[in-house]
Amino acid sequence: MKIVVLAGGTSTERDVSFVTGQNIYSALKENGHDAIIVDPYMGYEGETEGLFGADIDWTSKISAIGENDPDIEKIKAMRPAKYTGFFGPNVIKLCKEADVVFMALHGENGENGKIQAAFDLEGIKYTGTDTLSSAVCLNKSLAKEIMAYNGIPTPKSVRMFKGSDMINSIGYPCVVKANNGGSSVGVSIANDEEEYKAALADSFKYDDEIIIEQYIKGREFSVGVIEGKALPIIEIAPIKGFYDYKNKYQEGSTVETCPAEIDDIKTKQMQQYAERAFTVLRLRDYARMDFMMSQDGQMYCLEANTLPGMTNTSLIPVEAKAAGISFNELLEKIIMMAVNRK
Repeated sequence: MKIVVLAGGTSTERDVSFVTGQNIYSALKENGHDAIIVDPYMGYEGETEGLFGADIDWTSKISAIGENDPDIEKIKAMRPAKYTGFFGPNVIKLCKEADVVFMALHGENGENGKIQAAFDLEGIKYTGTDTLSSAVCLNKSLAKEIMAYNGIPTPKSVRMFKGSDMINSIGYPCVVKANNGGSSVGVSIANDEEEYKAALADSFKYDDEIIIEQYIKGREFSVGVIEGKALPIIEIAPIKGFYDYKNKYQEGSTVETCPAEIDDIKTKQMQQYAERAFTVLRLRDYARMDFMMSQDGQMYCLEANTLPGMTNTSLIPVEAKAAGISFNELLEKIIMMAVNRK
């Protein structure tokens, strides 16, 4: 099949997206597909005739993920001014020529449903969840409200807008995070008022709407779900600090255990919560739910990830492997769900 791997974009997770795209591209080539990597914002300048199947190393300019998120404004300035709007040159054209687009994007304008909406209008098949569910899940506050309404426990939280009353009604310690983002960019743990003010300033750099959330001290887990069925649970234990951007993507920063070492009752309960979240958030194909388990054994669903990472340190490939599904097989399953969708 002819497949466009869509990677890069304009979110703070741009670098992560490229590495996800690189891994997906390489596996798709091994599986015999005609794959190319396209950045939806930069696009592709030049002749597109015969691009699929051409002898081009689409991964040659992709580098490892750094310890800090990229400077998006600097990246935007690299695109020629003659191109206006979000999509770069030939993006829609190449996606329409493909049999399917593999969504390797993360964060804003990747997971917020806007690109999915454009593809729906153009009749372009793509992997992952649809427009509405993408938009709902990237809005962490809204997703938490839906989960709580449907009996899925989630830490108590309040929304806060830039310029509003900055009083902390949750108490300390608390978690301060951007409402529309991922990869723990713009996320801090505040133990007192001084740290709280610094956390607000950091989160508001990334979003005009943030969440002040109850801090759950305990163990962190993640549960991938494919077609509504939970994969084995993985436990994430950062060697230092919490599971922030650096610990997510720098190899050796985190100890991962899959299947997680928790009893059968809690394993089944967490997987059921993950499957229920998948259902009530109207997700499709695949997703990943993140959890905290407090010291007294109570579990809380933090959020849903609609386009989980596929980097060397990403979680869902590890969970799939524990279920007997190789990385290449996982990608084929995802592709066929999209191709066979009516």
